[in-house]
Amino acid sequence: MTLQLDMMQTRLTEEEVATLQQMRKRCARRILLSTTLASSGHPGGSLSALDMLLVTYGMIKHDPSAPRSEKRDRVVVSMGHISPGVYSTLAEYGYFTEDDFLSGFRRTGSGFPGHVEFIAPGVEWDTGNLGQGLTAAVGMALSFKIKKMNNRVICLMGDGEHQKGQIVEAIRFAHKYKLDNLTVLVDRNHLQICGNTEDIMPQSIRALYAAQDWHVKYLEDGHDTNSIFTSLSEAYQNTSGVPTVIVARTTMGKGISFMENLAKYHGSPLSQDLLGDALAELGVDNDLAKWQREREEPVRTNTIMEPPADYPSVVPGEPILYDADTMTDNRSGYGNALLSLAKANNPPGNTPQIVGVSCDLEGSVKMGGFHKHSPDGYIEAGIQEHHAAGLSGALSREGLITFFSTFGVFAVSEVYNQNRLSDFNHTNLKIVATHVGLDVGEDGPTHQCIDYLGLMKNYFRFSVFMPADPNQTDRIVRYVATQPGNYFVGMGRSKTPVITDENGGVFYGTEYTFTPGKADWLRRGSDITIVTYGALAPAVIEAWRILKEHGVSAGVLNMASLLPIDVESLVEAASIGPILTVEDHHVESGLGASTAVALMERGVSAQLQRLGVSHYGSSGKPAELYAAQGLDPLSIAQKVKKMLK
Repeated sequence: MTLQLDMMQTRLTEEEVATLQQMRKRCARRILLSTTLASSGHPGGSLSALDMLLVTYGMIKHDPSAPRSEKRDRVVVSMGHISPGVYSTLAEYGYFTEDDFLSGFRRTGSGFPGHVEFIAPGVEWDTGNLGQGLTAAVGMALSFKIKKMNNRVICLMGDGEHQKGQIVEAIRFAHKYKLDNLTVLVDRNHLQICGNTEDIMPQSIRALYAAQDWHVKYLEDGHDTNSIFTSLSEAYQNTSGVPTVIVARTTMGKGISFMENLAKYHGSPLSQDLLGDALAELGVDNDLAKWQREREEPVRTNTIMEPPADYPSVVPGEPILYDADTMTDNRSGYGNALLSLAKANNPPGNTPQIVGVSCDLEGSVKMGGFHKHSPDGYIEAGIQEHHAAGLSGALSREGLITFFSTFGVFAVSEVYNQNRLSDFNHTNLKIVATHVGLDVGEDGPTHQCIDYLGLMKNYFRFSVFMPADPNQTDRIVRYVATQPGNYFVGMGRSKTPVITDENGGVFYGTEYTFTPGKADWLRRGSDITIVTYGALAPAVIEAWRILKEHGVSAGVLNMASLLPIDVESLVEAASIGPILTVEDHHVESGLGASTAVALMERGVSAQLQRLGVSHYGSSGKPAELYAAQGLDPLSIAQKVKKMLK
């Protein structure tokens, strides 16, 4: 480590200032070299923020030899395009070597991507989608408050990205939850890709934070290391319950005269000739040719960090049994399971291991019991779904079992990108969405989420489960709580009967264990198989009864695990006869499409037809909406008869 600054000082010493100046020169050289070598990248903003980066990493509690130490402070770089500045600074502080960085920057398979990613030692969160970093930093700061830890969080942001609305959501939330352990540093260079920030979208950044009662500090010279240090020191000692923002007036391309205050260098590297001029201005040798030769060698992978693997140990608690005569909704089954988990893992007065995030829908998503039992673990984010989704992902990476619950349209459709970023960041997020599909009913098409599986298929690290009744809901919720990784659990709004076997006994009894990728044969048949899940399982069982009365032997396969899907059971169904998929989902992108692909990839030929949502529903009772789209029991039975003709 090159420098360790004492935050209890009032000012830097002359020696420390001189050391930072030398560090800046070395880092500026790396920034310019790396972007020219890669023929791409963002040198201007990297030079603009460089002094803040150097002082920040000089002050925080960290250990380059243990970049994931629990004791470390967190630095989130929201404007991830300044990766050359971040990597240069981390190399200066000993997280990896200059050779590793310069030989690998923006090369396929290296640990130094174009936007910062946590595969690089010292980087906490993958960023690049502007406007997301503050949400992640807020999640980290909140996790420390919940766990009663003294760690601090610094979030470095650009001025242009403040045009994003999600940042306002995060600012409000941080004030509400009194996150005085959070400091935001804003690189206020007044330039973005297309020109001056005031021409593109004018705003007062200081007023934005002041309106939400943050401590606001303005630095007239954001390159004055003493001013940066003093402001950060004050923020680090803040225990007022109010978060701090430091807005620093900086210069794009600082330190290279012909780059300064030019928006073109936001995302344009120097040519080789101009690189020579810039390095001469810095007073350093031009060793571009050496590094060009280095980059002809195989890329180095020795620095790449693996995703965090630690996951809290929680107990699933005792399963709840809903008897055959029970008529209730799956969301109540979820609320009861969540309360049960809290009773087993969140003893009153102790730090909660399980937390729940909701968006002004506590009663609708049945989190009331959890809230009452674990008030310190219940997080009300208001009608701010974008921030809530990202916040939940960050909380889940900080050792808290995090359930994010709202309606399907808000948990999936509206926050597709936020969940995508959680996917990138290997979070352990548990999304439990109620009010999914046409079953939302009278709220109408704006609230009828019919694309949840289609959207979730585009991620690589999410599993999707849709329980058929409150018993299966209970087991699935307990399963996802005890397992690392990202999970989506969806359910409708209506009360539905408990799934029973042919003899009237509870199908998903206390002995049932949910297994991802394994479907359940609710009924066996020899003529055809109906594959379904979730809210339509009772309708399919009723269709099975109608068909039985007409001499048709139909099997009913409940595919509660949609990602991963049970291919073996589908192959078995194909060996029996035709297959009909029935789902409360867009017919082109749901279970039917998954079934077709699964059988095709196995080389299995089958007569397959699909029933699902073929057009937007209207406002009406769920049973009426299902009938309008051919998803009621009688229509399903009639479809089966046509297939068997």
